[in-house]
Amino acid sequence: MKYRHTKKFALLGAVVLAFVASHFSYKLNSYYLQVVIFIGINVTLAVSLNLINGYTGQFSLGHAGFMAIGAYVASYLSMEHSAGLFRLLGSASPWSIAIVFPLALIAGGIGAAIAGLVVGIPSLRLKGDYLAIVTLGFGEIIRVLIQNTDAVGGPRGLSGIAGYTNLFWTYTVAAITIYVVVSLIDSTYGRGFLTVRDDEIAAEAVGVNTTRYKVTAFVLGAFFAGIAGGLYAHSTTYINPSGFDFQKSIEIVIMVPILSAASPPIA
Repeated sequence: MKYRHTKKFALLGAVVLAFVASHFSYKLNSYYLQVVIFIGINVTLAVSLNLINGYTGQFSLGHAGFMAIGAYVASYLSMEHSAGLFRLLGSASPWSIAIVFPLALIAGGIGAAIAGLVVGIPSLRLKGDYLAIVTLGFGEIIRVLIQNTDAVGGPRGLSGIAGYTNLFWTYTVAAITIYVVVSLIDSTYGRGFLTVRDDEIAAEAVGVNTTRYKVTAFVLGAFFAGIAGGLYAHSTTYINPSGFDFQKSIEIVIMVPILSAASPPIA
């Protein structure tokens, strides 16, 4: 019980700290500010992939594809529909942005989660290298589809995205992602992910539905990757399909063992 309350207080403290840091961020050099924001986005990406690759023991190489879906869905919605929402809310004030922007991010996350479900159900019956190849192919399919879709800029990319992302949104999302993943793994249900990782055959032998746990991890990881993509798009204000290629997936995969080495063991 005490540990549970500690996690909640840590989340609240992180949100408050992110708000204070964002308030004074104008004093920071724009280049360093962008670097700090990218660090926060990468934390969200690494933690979300760690749920799949680390805690559940699956080897996914398509995380950049989920990030791309979230980036394009959130950007498209904020560009095409935010004006109507702002008129409904009165004006484009910081308070109205605080309503519209999270909605766009969540929509991007949901879009990525749906893609994760569509890919996960048939492919997560595979294991090891076969799963890695399938997820790698999925990431490349998403990139090629975006590159051939004129509605989102095609190979030209999508420009004119509002720069809503700041330190507050970046690190609040990172803190929520860490809180959700750690709380899930600490729960009774979450122990199933560790069971699948440690010995999938033994887990199936005692009646654990390993496919369900793998799909759940895949969908949840994709959801947070989609939100990270939305943050990325609204930070750079321009996105291009080439920014979500195989190399980006590899970069995220490399972050996972570093994150695991720096993280305390799950109680």
